[in-house]
Amino acid sequence: MDSAHVTILDDGRETVVAAQAGPEGRVLLAPEAVEEALGWVRKPHGWCRGDLCVPVSAAARAEHDGLLDPVAFAGILDRPVATDTGVIALGVSAQERSQALAGATAPDFTLPDVDGVPHSLSDLRGRKVALVFWGSWCGCRYDLPEWERRHAALAEHGFSVLSVAVDRRAADAAPWIAEAAVTHPALIDTDGLVSDLYDVLNVPTVLWIDEEGKVARPHDTQFATDLFRELSGLDSGAALAALDRWVLTGDSGLSDEDVARHTRRATATQQSARTEAALALWLHRDGRAAEAEAHFARAEQLAPEDLTIWRGTMPLRGLDPMGDEYFAKRTALTEAGIPIYRPLGDWQSA
Repeated sequence: MDSAHVTILDDGRETVVAAQAGPEGRVLLAPEAVEEALGWVRKPHGWCRGDLCVPVSAAARAEHDGLLDPVAFAGILDRPVATDTGVIALGVSAQERSQALAGATAPDFTLPDVDGVPHSLSDLRGRKVALVFWGSWCGCRYDLPEWERRHAALAEHGFSVLSVAVDRRAADAAPWIAEAAVTHPALIDTDGLVSDLYDVLNVPTVLWIDEEGKVARPHDTQFATDLFRELSGLDSGAALAALDRWVLTGDSGLSDEDVARHTRRATATQQSARTEAALALWLHRDGRAAEAEAHFARAEQLAPEDLTIWRGTMPLRGLDPMGDEYFAKRTALTEAGIPIYRPLGDWQSA
């Protein structure tokens, strides 16, 4: 932080506000800066944002001479924090993230396509949707043409594919989208916000979402081709047949109770890792590569199971996501009992 300002990253929103240096290296914000950067307002009974309030007594350890320490305040809210010189990143608590995933409706989001045109999941309400997470750094990039064929073949039956590339640079995903000649919404999550929102740990991850916006099949490793069946051990034919059955008959193979049981719950450690990764990405884009590497490493240490963080950022960092380093880490994860792929299993019934 310079003598007067700090950058606050609040779940993807970036704000630069005036700040003061407090005791023990604390960063302190005036109430107006807190409201601008975080949306919290100081009232006589406490700090409030909408209907949520933190009482004066609870907020006391985050206050100093009428100013607020945003790092300490995040701790009160059970939100993960990552910091570096002049920048503070605040993530989403595991409880809040898990509640969003476990809700009656799949969390909505808006992302741009390769031309920068925004699209939202809710635009497809009234249709069945296969929400397909993929990346140019994964062999699943070769599946995109097949997903497009499924989209075209089943469109008249009220079905759409919505693909989300988890690449950190749009230019990495764009050639694969162009080659697949997509007509479905093919979006790019360069900031990792939607992969965080849906607790995606690796790609391909596919969710089925029904006409009412409810998740019909959660967090499944689902390939659309058998190009990498030897590595994954997964049968794309069975998966696509089950998808066809769901679209045509409404039979997803899962009850509501099954969906709830298989819906992943984010952990505090994973949310901390995502916050470290968000800060690392911001630092990298700001030209601070050395500082960024330290936070990327911290994120991987916290959540080695999250390949969207460490493998997904390898191209950005000049590393080969298909090279020896990847396969060495993949082997280490397997030996540690950490799965690379997380399929739900039997396509007739989970």
